[in-house]
This record gives sequence, C-alpha cells and structure tokens, in this order.
Amino acid sequence: MIGFSKSENMFPNFKIEQDLISNGCSTIAGVDEVGRGPLAGPVTAAAVILDPLNIPENLNDSKVLSSKKREKLFDELKSSSIFAIAHVSPKEIDKLNILQASLLAMVNAVSNLKVTPNHILIDGNKVPERLVGQATAVVKGDSKVLSIAAASIIAKVTRDKLMRDLDSEFPVYGWAKNAGYPTKCHMNAIVKYGVTPYHRRSFRPIYNILCG
Repeated sequence: MIGFSKSENMFPNFKIEQDLISNGCSTIAGVDEVGRGPLAGPVTAAAVILDPLNIPENLNDSKVLSSKKREKLFDELKSSSIFAIAHVSPKEIDKLNILQASLLAMVNAVSNLKVTPNHILIDGNKVPERLVGQATAVVKGDSKVLSIAAASIIAKVTRDKLMRDLDSEFPVYGWAKNAGYPTKCHMNAIVKYGVTPYHRRSFRPIYNILCG
C-alpha cells in the first residue's frame, strides 16, 4: 500500500507509473470500481493501461468531474488506451457481500484485458487475493494516480450508462438520475412499487422493507 504527502495529493500524476517503467515494467494497469453504495445495479470495475505518450489531458477522479467532462475523457481514453470492464451483479453482491463483490469485479476487469500488465495499481487499501501478478494498493488512488483516475472514469461512465438503460425498463425508480443510489425518489418508489431483480436485497434499506 502506498501513501502520499499532502503536497502530492492535489491532482493525479504519472509518477508511480514512471517509477515502475524505470524499473522495467513496460505495462502498468490502473484499476478502480464504482457502485458500492447504490441499492440497485451492479458494482462495476475498470482496468486501464495508459499510453505514456498519449495521455488525455485533465484526467482526474471521476467524482470531481462533471458528467460532460467524464464523457469527453471516456471517449479520449477509448481511443488512446487499452481497457477492460467487469460487472458483478446484484445477485452476486447479495451472495458475496459488497466488499468481496468489488474485489471480484477488479480481478475480472484485469483478467479481461487483452494485454497482461507487468504491474497493477489498485485503488484502495487492499489488493484482491485472487489477483494474478504484481500489484500495489494506493489509498485514494483515483485522486493521486493517473492510471487509476482513468479507470474511475471508464467505470463510472460505463455504469451510469447501464443504469440509464435499466431506467427505461423501470422508470419509476429514477435510475437515470440517481444511478441506483438511495435518493428520496428511489426510496419512495421502492416503498410504493416494491423491488426489482436489479435491487440488492442484502442491503439494509431493501432488507428492512422486504422484512416489513
């Protein structure tokens, strides 16, 4: 696990990747996941291998970017990087718990890459046990490491689009706007209309409603 001083924590940079490249690692993947907190939809992870000579400008943690900026960077990353995505379904989340489902999504995203990375940079404080290869966990890596920031953008844009698609099937829950998070609109709709196959039944608000 890697930490940073406050002065290094302003914007994500390519320092860790450059250090790894200098030590012989030619291919570095950044990995992040989104969707731990929602009551509906999958948890989604992305693994991204940036081209050191063609890194899109203004990469940052997806949470601090506007939707318009995320979409623009997503398109730029699609054409300039190697990436893979993985989803873990609500049913699997209920079976595994959200932490293990998030770790599984990250492992699967790395496995889906068409190029095997020499080193993997994971957002968070834990390297998944099932991950194959050399890896380093970086706390708040999406705000510190460019490869992880890129993964956060890919994962966020992909999951948000998926939730918009699901919204067309179940429009009363407002997923196009709330992405499955427990907003007032979402909670009221659950009470009024019940749960869908895309809801996480093990999450306490859903569990409490189901148990009366």
